[in-house]
Amino acid sequence: MLESVGALAASPWIYALVALSVLLDVFLPLLPSGVLVIMAATAAAAGSGAASDHVPQYVPDILALTLCAATASVLGDLVVYRLARRGGDRLDRAIARSRRLTSAHERVGAALARGSGGALVVLARFAPAGRSAVSLIAGTAHRRTRDFLPWSALAGLSWATYSVALGYFGAHWLGATWLATGVSVLALFAAGAGAGYLMRRGPSPTKAG
Repeated sequence: MLESVGALAASPWIYALVALSVLLDVFLPLLPSGVLVIMAATAAAAGSGAASDHVPQYVPDILALTLCAATASVLGDLVVYRLARRGGDRLDRAIARSRRLTSAHERVGAALARGSGGALVVLARFAPAGRSAVSLIAGTAHRRTRDFLPWSALAGLSWATYSVALGYFGAHWLGATWLATGVSVLALFAAGAGAGYLMRRGPSPTKAG
């Protein structure tokens, strides 16, 4: 299976696969969108001729890959944001039944009200399921699109750039091997764990202001 995914990462279809995975992982955070981005960037490094003696038949373009992942990230955020804005009382009741979602709703809502929500949107893009929660809460809080969209774009571009850089430079430093991909994926997970920790230890709504 890994060999098949690796072969797909060195084909033109990788852009469609990355876009679809990044778009959908706002609903299904377990989708390995970051892993796919890293593998495609590794294939691009191999195609440069500097990371490996084996050059794939198709070499993904680094800039196109970054923009593809970033754009799909923003589109996914906007879909959840729009759905949440139209969710009404039923969605509010669903959030109220979850202590975890309620706490997150209060924290994110307070950050958005203080004007510091932008940094939280960017940070949440790296945290497991953080992107989903922040997009959902921004929608239910009825934040203006012009306040949410620029930060979502910055978050998507930051995440995509970081993921591509991990795969590309990891392959140059360690070779275009599964070891390089594994190390890069671990670095991506480490960033996610760090982002999740920073989000959890953020100021509570009662301490804000």
